Formats: sequence, C-alpha cells, structure tokens
Amino acid sequence: MIFLSHNSKDKPIVEPIAMKLAEIFGQDNVFYDSWSIQPGDGIIDKMDEGLSKCKFFFYFVSANSLTSSMVKLEWQNALVRSAQKQIRFIPVRLDRSSLPVIMLQTLYIDLFSNGIDVAIRQMVDVINGVNTFQAGSISFSNLIAYKYKEGNKLIIECRALHYLEPITMFSFMTHADIDQITHTIPLESFHTSGMHKDIQLNPFIRANFITLGLSRGTLPGFPFVVEFTSNTLSAFDIEMVLHQVSSDKFAPIPLINGRP
Repeated sequence: MIFLSHNSKDKPIVEPIAMKLAEIFGQDNVFYDSWSIQPGDGIIDKMDEGLSKCKFFFYFVSANSLTSSMVKLEWQNALVRSAQKQIRFIPVRLDRSSLPVIMLQTLYIDLFSNGIDVAIRQMVDVINGVNTFQAGSISFSNLIAYKYKEGNKLIIECRALHYLEPITMFSFMTHADIDQITHTIPLESFHTSGMHKDIQLNPFIRANFITLGLSRGTLPGFPFVVEFTSNTLSAFDIEMVLHQVSSDKFAPIPLINGRP
C-alpha cells in the first residue's frame, strides 16, 4: 500500500500525483483519502487500516501540513514504523518549508525545486527500484497567467503556483501588429525580448508573438508581470501565453481573464 499523507489545502498538487500513482500501481494500492475514505466510513479507522497495510509512506511537507494535527499524527506513527524497518518513509517537499528536525537525516524528494514530473518519477523509483514511469498527460500546471486591464494598459501576470520555474521565458500571442505594441516589465532592470511575425502555430492558427524573458526564475510570490500598451487607438489582445520548456519548444499555459 502507498500512503499519501497530506493536508487538504495541498490537494491541487497532491491529487495529480495520486492519480498518476493509481494509474501505474492501481487505485486499490494507493491510500488517498478522496477515494480511500467514503461517506459513512470512520476516518480514524480507515487511516489506521491504511497505515497498517502501508509499505511506502509519502509525507507531503508544506506550511499547511506542518500545522495539521491529523497529518502530524500520521507521520509520527509512520516514522516509528520506519525506525522498525516496517515501512519506507519518504518526505516530499512542496514549498519553502523546512523538514521537522527529526526527519533531517532522511533523504527527501524536493518537488518545490525540481517540479512535479521529476517528483513523480522519483516516487516511482522508490516504489519499484527501477524507473517505469512513462511521461503522460497530467492535468496540472504549475504556471498560470492572468490578464486584466488598467486604463490603457493590458497587464499579464505569469505566476508559479507551487514551485520554482527556473526558466522565465514567455511568448505572448496576438493577431495585432506587434510593431504598434509597447511593453514594460515593472521592477526589472534587464530583460530579453524578441518579435516573431506571422508564425504558423498549428494548421489552424497563424499569429504574431512577443517573446520576453528574465535571467531569474519564476517563484511563487514573485510573478513575471508585463504591461502592454498600443501606440495607436486600435484595440488589441493577448490571446495565448506560452512558456519555454526546452531550448526549442514553448508550451501554452492556462490564461485567466481577471486579476489573480
């Protein structure tokens, strides 16, 4: 049994991991409260049952879980069993939080620094001893962009939700004339930029792209903010935001209309 110990506030990032592990090892072999505890079940009894069958205990360390009495009870119980060589105890770091002192000798998986794909692959490695993970579609995005207007400015905020994105390079798609669009990046002294006109994105979309980047990474709490203005009275829009994921590839990120 694979036990996922977490706080409910961290479900947006834990649930895609649970789904992926269930896909690989079977849902019955993953104790995740959303499907392991059903209405009418005794929560403590089900937790105890899951822990008694547990072979791999993953504790998702975050500011939320560190202040949860229920999660603390789970990981303390699991740590005792780990000391008795009954289970494998593996912390998974979700944010900047430090591990409890008692865990500092335990090697942990650093999702915050390395990202969700690497974390899942390492979890599978721990369980199997070999890497059987096949990259697939996970309905999760660490990056999200917000779009809103202030006066004559169109503002885009690109935010990292959970962990560091080391590459801060974004491309903004528009059908407007990019020669007539000015951009400003507040509070940043240096940035790179590029203009790409009449690009065939796919068989159905041909558009213009403004590509902007910083030398720093994108951290939760430190968004990449761009202010666009038109040099004419013509209306324009940013219709898609893409993030650089490799030296020659950009991938779209969710774009939300409204302030964060």
